[in-house]
Amino acid sequence: MKTRGRLVAFLLLIVIFAGTISPTISGVLNNIKLGLDLQGGFEVLYQVEKLKEGQEITEDVVKDTAAALSNRIDVLGVSEPSIQIESGNRIRVQLAGVEDQNSARELLSTEANLSFRDVDDNIMLDGTDLKEGGAKAAFNQQGQPIVTLELKDANKFAEVTSEIAAKPAPDNVLVIWMDFKEGVDSYAAEVLKEKPKFTSNPRVSQRISSNSVEISGSFDVEETKNLAGILNAGALPVHLEEIYSTSVGAQFGAQALNSTILAGIIGIAAIFIFMLFYYRLPGLVAVISLVVYIFLILVIFDWINGVLTLPGIAAIVLGVGMAVDANILTYERIREELRVGKSVKKAFNTGAKEAFTAIFDANITTLLAAAVLFFFGTSSVKGFATLLMISILVVFLTAVWASRILLGLLVNSGYFDNKPGWFGIPKKRIHPPEEEVDTLDLTTKFDRFDFVRSRKIFYTLSIILTVAGIITLSTIQLNLGIDFSSGTRVEIQTNETLTKEFVAEKLDKVELSSEDIVLSGDNSENAVIRYKEDFTQDEIKKLKTEMNEQFGVEPTVSTVSPTVGVELAKDAINALLIAAIGIVIYVAFRFEWRMGFASIVSLLHDAFLMVSIFSILRLEVDITFIAAVLTIVGYSINDTIVTFDRIRENLHRSKKITSEEELATIVNKSLRQTLGRSVNTVLTVILVVVALLLFGAEGIQNFSIALLIGLIAGTYSSIFIGAQIWYDLKAKELRKSGGIDVKKEEKKWGSDEPVV
Repeated sequence: MKTRGRLVAFLLLIVIFAGTISPTISGVLNNIKLGLDLQGGFEVLYQVEKLKEGQEITEDVVKDTAAALSNRIDVLGVSEPSIQIESGNRIRVQLAGVEDQNSARELLSTEANLSFRDVDDNIMLDGTDLKEGGAKAAFNQQGQPIVTLELKDANKFAEVTSEIAAKPAPDNVLVIWMDFKEGVDSYAAEVLKEKPKFTSNPRVSQRISSNSVEISGSFDVEETKNLAGILNAGALPVHLEEIYSTSVGAQFGAQALNSTILAGIIGIAAIFIFMLFYYRLPGLVAVISLVVYIFLILVIFDWINGVLTLPGIAAIVLGVGMAVDANILTYERIREELRVGKSVKKAFNTGAKEAFTAIFDANITTLLAAAVLFFFGTSSVKGFATLLMISILVVFLTAVWASRILLGLLVNSGYFDNKPGWFGIPKKRIHPPEEEVDTLDLTTKFDRFDFVRSRKIFYTLSIILTVAGIITLSTIQLNLGIDFSSGTRVEIQTNETLTKEFVAEKLDKVELSSEDIVLSGDNSENAVIRYKEDFTQDEIKKLKTEMNEQFGVEPTVSTVSPTVGVELAKDAINALLIAAIGIVIYVAFRFEWRMGFASIVSLLHDAFLMVSIFSILRLEVDITFIAAVLTIVGYSINDTIVTFDRIRENLHRSKKITSEEELATIVNKSLRQTLGRSVNTVLTVILVVVALLLFGAEGIQNFSIALLIGLIAGTYSSIFIGAQIWYDLKAKELRKSGGIDVKKEEKKWGSDEPVV
């Protein structure tokens, strides 16, 4: 009955999961907001500057400006715009899904003042007399589009009209003016159809005791709507200077979304197949928990009203790899316990318990890297970091807790007793219990490798790579993207094969020549054009119009001012340093200072190798590259911690280490025992990264390349660098002291169990 009951409970949980996910997943997906890079739109970062001499830019002034921008955005009908006030008197505006980006940008920054004047140009009324929200787009009796105004004080208007009516014709007119600030005359002309500020001059023949006024002219419906929006928002109290902007066409966003989702599906499907083939029954449980994991990630992201970006999708897919890592750690420990002759139930209980420490420490360090990335990152990178942090937390819920419950039901049912084949372990590899074989003594397929003895070879190889990197960086230098070097980046995606000569010829025709043209794609259908100068708003409008005419598609345009470029570079370096320091402190606290030192050397090794290869291959280094480096920092330390955790565990099984040979044996054994896990983990994540690289959007290709390089470098350094450096440091201590008292070491290192 117990067997049947637990199996029924397992199946019931599966039915509950399926019954919950199936009817709700489509609604969750529809509710999630897409970022600019997935549905088109634009983002602009304004620096709030003084409008007149002596003006002080205070926190309240910036808030008022943000409120005015919000009122103007309401006119555009953009669903859920994002307006964020940032440090340094800056306002970041994100408008996803807006179709007419040029008009939207100009509507945001246009400064318009309304005034009512007499023929002698005396101001009788101004914008302050307009009732809040009193401007509306309407139609007159002839059906022509007009703007109606509602004034605050009808008596004041009566006095003004009385004074005007008393004047002889033709001076009895009330002239309505719209003053547009310098630099936005193009928008004034577009709205008013003509350059002059004068809009209308109705004749006043009698006193008008009304608070309603109408502005008529050669308007169309869209123009009256925009003009009403500007008047309702009021004149901007400051000058707004664009210091960063990016715009993405709707077609480009849709292509990016479709290709990246396809890549994610392929990558995740490959992981599912691997887990089922290699781990059998536990692999099935892992697949179920991963499905639940993905569902919960999307639900939580929907709850927090997050904005899903291209790097965000990459974070979800990468999170699947991290969730698999937690499963692999547990399953490898269970398989080890099965091999020493323990029953399925005992192997499950011991393996799950022993694996938890490594899972906890490894994910905490990745969480530290994600938190730093969130604090220092820009908008799309923040989305990546947010999803990465959510992923880590959900990993504990699904890959640790839920997987343990599901696999526990199957194991404790008794149905799989004496059936190690269901766990991927053939009976010939199992030692009988009477042999009393310890997991430390298990043979592995890596036993022929003596990692410690070969360490100088790996040291030499890493030194050669480091020197080559230094030479490369000092001569070739990095191919910095506009995020760090400032300037303007234009990306064109077409359906035809392009050549540099063809693109250059098209650019020459419209006087937008550039010597920096890079083609990409399977058939060279994509072109990236870079300019050293950051374009103004009017120049961007011209550029997009001309590019559209020449190539038949709307380009993606990003521009960064020199100020922002320097700040992003500085923040990126700070992020890397803080993440590395935080991780090393944690490792030193949880283990010992030698492991902390070995960890930081490994991290610097991995980061520098990524930078060097990007320099050699002339790949563009942008803000997503920093996201990749920080992710690898977390992932590399993840692998290193698993190795150190096993070294600590194997050390604790010894009473005293008296020779370097004993120490080398422990290090070699620990590396051999964890190497299978390291290979399987990096393989599953590489499956995802390769899928993103082959099938994902162009915008995350460099990000995927950086991850691929970092994953390989991180695995290499944790095995051949980090553990070996620790061995040398520990051997030096051994030579000085004549031996290592493991019991005393335990007091310094503390318990194996994490403090939760």
